[in-house]
Amino acid sequence: MESLHALWTFPAIIFAAILIAWAAECGQFYISQGLALAVLAWVQTLPEFAVEAAITMEAATNPEQMHLITANFTGSLRLFVGLGWPMVYFVAWYFRQKKTGKKELMAIQMEEEHSITVLALLPALAYFVWIYLKATLSMWDGVALAAIYFFYLYLLSLMPPQDAEGLEDLGRVPRWVMKLGKPRSYFAIFALLATGTLILWFGAHPFLDSMLALAVTFGISQFVFVQWMAPFLSEFPEKLSAFHWARKVSKAPMALTNFVSSSINQWTILVATIPFIFAYATKSSNPIVFDSHQQLEILLTIVQSYLGFLFLASMDFNWREAVGLFVLWIAQFFFPGIREEITVVYAVWAVIETIKLAVKFRERNAFNVFAKLAKERLFRKKGATPSPRLPRTH
Repeated sequence: MESLHALWTFPAIIFAAILIAWAAECGQFYISQGLALAVLAWVQTLPEFAVEAAITMEAATNPEQMHLITANFTGSLRLFVGLGWPMVYFVAWYFRQKKTGKKELMAIQMEEEHSITVLALLPALAYFVWIYLKATLSMWDGVALAAIYFFYLYLLSLMPPQDAEGLEDLGRVPRWVMKLGKPRSYFAIFALLATGTLILWFGAHPFLDSMLALAVTFGISQFVFVQWMAPFLSEFPEKLSAFHWARKVSKAPMALTNFVSSSINQWTILVATIPFIFAYATKSSNPIVFDSHQQLEILLTIVQSYLGFLFLASMDFNWREAVGLFVLWIAQFFFPGIREEITVVYAVWAVIETIKLAVKFRERNAFNVFAKLAKERLFRKKGATPSPRLPRTH
């Protein structure tokens, strides 16, 4: 009977994702776009937090379930990079050629503010290398990961909101909300966000339970479900929001940044909660210990995300990168036995991209774009006249 709940939970999750996406589009005109997307990522990953918490609580009382702790968040993160990012690219390309008739391949150009989100991946990945090497996850690691995340939010809070002239790029509903004027637009944005959040909050468990029942019906293994099916379903709000923005083409950078922000959320604050939930369930402060299989899963996820970071470090995302990420993800999905080989491929490609970034470091990249933004923030703090807002690029 639980599988029948999919008849109402699926459209409910879709509706919630649309409401939250509208709220985020409007919110970027009052706070920075990056901060609006970070808030959006918090809400969108509520189902993922619920799944991870349930798995951790179960693992605390049943040691045989310990391997599922890493299965969920590593599968989720690899879905973001291997499926989500390419989806944004090809949806944007399809609608671009449909609207303009231009069939040539393009590159998604990231906006300057997005350099903060791109670079925020680096400290999270660096700290996870340490977690991989010591093969444990403790509450102190949770504190460190949370600190990285909140510093990322602080940097985003320093950025200005979007320019008012960008209102005409909004869809019908967000444009109507913004034309209400203050304070009614504040109330409307809050109502959209609160309604979407409540639907996700109350619909997440029935949604996942119904999907789990369907998985059992179709004979899908527990590990495969937790690593791929559960994250795919719980990340549905992100995918829907990204599709919504990518089809507008001009908002494809926003769609891509939404996925990156959600990745940072999971690398940091989601994983940070795991040792505390585990400690609460076991009534001890013992760290979670990873076995060799879990270490391989973590390493594979780290190198894939690092390669993705290197692609975005150039502040664009092209078709070769999209195809490469998708092919490598689909290979490990259908042939899980070759994960070690896939890890090596990711690593070799990452080394090549690291060298290319170092050689062309003086060209436009996330590091020098962020340096320019940081300089502007410092000047503004000192009371100097800020330079004009950096132009938007699409």
